[in-house]
Amino acid sequence: MTHLSDIEIAQAAKPQPIADIGAKLGIPQSALLPYGHTKAKVDYGFIKDQQGRPNGKLILVTAISPTPAGEGKTTTTVGLGDGLSRIGKKAAICLREPSLGPCFGVKGGAAGGGYSQVIPMEDINLHFTGDFHAIGSAHNLLSAMIDNHIYWENSLNLDSRRISWRRVMDMNDRSLRDIAIGLGGPGNGFPRQTGFDITVASEVMAIFCLATDLKDLQRRLANIVIGQTRDRRPVTAKEINADGAMTALLKDAILPNLVQTLEGTPAFIHGGPFANIAHGCNSVMATTTALKLADYVVTEAGFGADLGAEKFMDIKCRKTGLAPSAVVIVATVRALKMHGGVPKDQLKGENLDALRKGFANLERHLQNVGKFGVPAIVAINKFVHDTPAEHALLSELCAGAGAKVMLCTHWAEGGKGTEELAKEVVRMCEQPSNFQFLYKDEASLWDKVSTIAKEIYRASEVTADATVRKQFEEFQQRYGNFPICMAKTQSSFSTDPTRMGAPVNHVVNIRELRLSAGAEFIVAVCGDIMIMPGLPKVPSAEKIYVTDKGQIDGLF
Repeated sequence: MTHLSDIEIAQAAKPQPIADIGAKLGIPQSALLPYGHTKAKVDYGFIKDQQGRPNGKLILVTAISPTPAGEGKTTTTVGLGDGLSRIGKKAAICLREPSLGPCFGVKGGAAGGGYSQVIPMEDINLHFTGDFHAIGSAHNLLSAMIDNHIYWENSLNLDSRRISWRRVMDMNDRSLRDIAIGLGGPGNGFPRQTGFDITVASEVMAIFCLATDLKDLQRRLANIVIGQTRDRRPVTAKEINADGAMTALLKDAILPNLVQTLEGTPAFIHGGPFANIAHGCNSVMATTTALKLADYVVTEAGFGADLGAEKFMDIKCRKTGLAPSAVVIVATVRALKMHGGVPKDQLKGENLDALRKGFANLERHLQNVGKFGVPAIVAINKFVHDTPAEHALLSELCAGAGAKVMLCTHWAEGGKGTEELAKEVVRMCEQPSNFQFLYKDEASLWDKVSTIAKEIYRASEVTADATVRKQFEEFQQRYGNFPICMAKTQSSFSTDPTRMGAPVNHVVNIRELRLSAGAEFIVAVCGDIMIMPGLPKVPSAEKIYVTDKGQIDGLF
């Protein structure tokens, strides 16, 4: 077992030149746009030239409902990629980029952990190649152009009370959630109330990650609905003449970023939409590029399978024609015991009764993935305090649920600890897949919400007040073919974050609908969803510093 921190492990690694990583996938050095020696973007022309090649196999890594005990989904994604490489497969992984807000807040970084990490870890967790800054700039350019339009003549007759487009920044700052702008006299514009969201909650981020190329990116940006006129007509970014300049700001950012794991497996890390307010997947351009270049591509979806995997299937796959060949559901004994009612500070002791009870959460996720017709396997991310009896019980319970379970030690051993999982995943990928969506495009928006709530969350009823019902009716006329993006707590199948395990017969109340016309989905908000988080009492930022040698320390 390692005694080194994640950042110490990452900094001790000897990364391969990024040209050598590209060469593993057949990317010539001329098609790499390097950012230093260990990271690069892939040239747009090279990407377009690969379109006629066949796709490799797509493997989705998801997880049980997350708990404070930790599951290790990203760590497992990295570990599986390395495991596939170790057994001789041409593999790549695709991840989201971390956000500065969680990095300096509660979560810390998002580059894996232990000996299953992507590097350079500090760069990836901080500014990386500047993608998030570009996305924030494009978003805020539109914000500035909206207020500028109103200031000069407002030829579109925009109603300043009905401007839905806010501003963003990539930081947790609760003080900016609700603000007044335009104060200080006529020269500063018209006063109105607005606020900031975190960049990963921006519709520009969602669009960035769903766009198939530059042309599709501009088309989607043009379709963003920013507000309404006084007669309630929706107004788009194209009418503000902002889509061209926004695309210009994103021209380089849209190119996928190539880095590597500690063991030299190629890794595309690109984009990072919220997994509750948006679809929580890395960019389509990164995924499709990886599939043209590798035989096996491992990617992940945000939070548990009820949010991330469902949106991966019903939004990302629906929009792109992609289909996973296998799904890996990550769990830990610790987290399952928490779902069985054990407090976090009492997880070290063996507790078979709690594990058996908490298994209901994992079993529910297995059942849900089965509804999409894709074979699933359980990967147990081993912790030092797990006992043989707990592992044996989990194997027995998974077998009873019709699923294989693989014990993985990648955190401590890297790809060596996932070789058996990799072999089984390869076997699964060779089996025929019967992938299907949970609902059809032509189903009504209300029926789509009801299907997700009842089939995935096991709710008995979906409710909404008269105002929200009217929203459903209005959106149905114009956007009825859009998929639904459910915005709810990640901590429970229900909308109550305290109801762990596998609750049934609960009520899902839709508080509001939000239109993402450019991303082409409807967000159904259940409960209170935070789109501008705040920092905790003791933020992770307090532990981050730069050493005398110029190295960053304190990231995790």
